[in-house]
Amino acid sequence: MAKRRTLAGEVFAEGVTLHAGVPVHMRLAPAPPGDGIAFRRSDVPGSALIPALWSNVAETRLGTVLKGPDGTSVGVVEHLLSAAAGIGIDDCLIEIDGPEPPILDGDALSFVRLFDKAGLRDAVGPRDMIRVLREVRVAAGDASARLLPATESEFFFEIEFPSAVIGRQTFQCPLTEAAFRRDIAPARTFGFLHEADALRAAGYGRGAGLTNTLVIDGNRLLNPELRRFPDEFVRHKILDAVGDLKLAGAALIARFEGYRSSHTLNNALLRALFAGPALYERVQS
Repeated sequence: MAKRRTLAGEVFAEGVTLHAGVPVHMRLAPAPPGDGIAFRRSDVPGSALIPALWSNVAETRLGTVLKGPDGTSVGVVEHLLSAAAGIGIDDCLIEIDGPEPPILDGDALSFVRLFDKAGLRDAVGPRDMIRVLREVRVAAGDASARLLPATESEFFFEIEFPSAVIGRQTFQCPLTEAAFRRDIAPARTFGFLHEADALRAAGYGRGAGLTNTLVIDGNRLLNPELRRFPDEFVRHKILDAVGDLKLAGAALIARFEGYRSSHTLNNALLRALFAGPALYERVQS
């Protein structure tokens, strides 16, 4: 992943959104070197581009929501951004005619396949990267996240849930394209049946179902045929973290460690990093 990368062509997809539960159409297109990743709401005439940056995060309750300079927002961007980070895409325009990208299979693999269909193209010129120089840590209760200096991008996560389906799980891996495609991208999102009614009443999870989400009912997984890994739940947490940290705006050279971390803490970690100029340096490949 030493060269700056964009798409070779455009590709289209359609599906239902995770939270709003509405059908959307999406277009992924190449972008010039240096433009980064940006979203545009094609259903809002004249709306401004929404750069995929940590400073544009407006909400993190049940997904990462970005808001543009004109107030237009796009939510649940982490799966798509995770796919872009995992295969090294630096510049891309994403147009959506609704409030979120489609949930597709509830993983990042669906988006990786779309990128592969479009093809990838290396750009002329160096690739921007951010090297973490000192430990950065944030915490809330018994949850925490930190970045540590490292020679390559690495991810570690630990989760623990009372359900016997999950229990305590840990996983770690380098963020190489091969490892991401094999170990992280296929991991689906998950949810708990007892929370479903309240979430839907609040406007969340209306597009989640037994075909795109691992659904847990007490100590039982309702759709085990969708499960791809015994420890899929912690792998999906890494998937989310990879997407959230893509909002740094450049590839991070650091080790991420999350302990029950959330979208909120992941964004707080980036804010803490960029609040301290001595904590990092910008380099080029």
